Amino acid sequence: MNVGVLYSRIRKDEKLLLSELRERGHDVVKIDVRKEVFDVHGAPEALQDLDVVLDRCLSTSRSLYATQFCEAYGVPVINSAHTADVCADKVKNSLALQGAGVPTPRTKVAFTKDSALEAIEAFGYPCVLKPVIGSWGRLMAKIDSRSAAEAILEHKATLGHYEHKVFYVQEFVEKPGRDIRVLAADGEPIGAMVRSSDHWLTNAAKGAEVEEFDLDERARELVETASDAVGGGLLGVDLMETMDDEYEAGSASEQSSGDGQEPRDNVADYTVHEVNHTVEFKALNDATDVDVPARVIDWLEATVADDSVEATT
Repeated sequence: MNVGVLYSRIRKDEKLLLSELRERGHDVVKIDVRKEVFDVHGAPEALQDLDVVLDRCLSTSRSLYATQFCEAYGVPVINSAHTADVCADKVKNSLALQGAGVPTPRTKVAFTKDSALEAIEAFGYPCVLKPVIGSWGRLMAKIDSRSAAEAILEHKATLGHYEHKVFYVQEFVEKPGRDIRVLAADGEPIGAMVRSSDHWLTNAAKGAEVEEFDLDERARELVETASDAVGGGLLGVDLMETMDDEYEAGSASEQSSGDGQEPRDNVADYTVHEVNHTVEFKALNDATDVDVPARVIDWLEATVADDSVEATT
């Protein structure tokens, strides 16, 4: 199998994937999008004669355009340009989840400071203001008062880029000091972990502690539906547990009734707050006994094989 890997920086995640591909005897072409030139009239040499391309671009804008070029050249790319487009934009992400019936935090979008303040006041305090494009928990704000809201909205309005003038306001979800990241391939979980922190942001990139998590059937169902909603592929699905006052955080297996039937009353349900493309998995690989890069390449091989069969029938 001839595999192209789009990248702008080789992180631990990419090293794990490259090592697994080479150990299995696949030919790998590393494509540095910072140096490549994409011609609208035809594919550059690096993208010719490839069976599949893995998009591992660190930059969202490069990922969005590079995947579109791959598809225009007729080169299969994971993830698709459609999936990248939906996952990269929090508004599109939320619309896709809501449209598929996936429970997701209540969200409002406004285009002026006044209407954004109206949305914030409607939610009450605290609530959350997020950039429509962004990762690793950057530029996210938990807003605790009207004065804080006015100051943050003023800052965003003067930052210049049009994306900052799209105000994405979301309810603040009370969670048990953690959220759940699931790495899934076309909706099938490869592994899952909880990310715990005393801070309201529980991103691993923000220093959250990680631990393996056993998914229950409800979580698996939501992961599959959320994956389908954004177009499928290799994705990171982020869930939060929503609970009543008596709920205590624990793995799904710990919270079961013990008889394999109905769960206890204090078992959490879930809300899916985001689905991520070009997902990082190094923390998950360290937290779980699952060989994550091996499972990813297993899925990649099967996907390319299935596409080859379809192309010949």
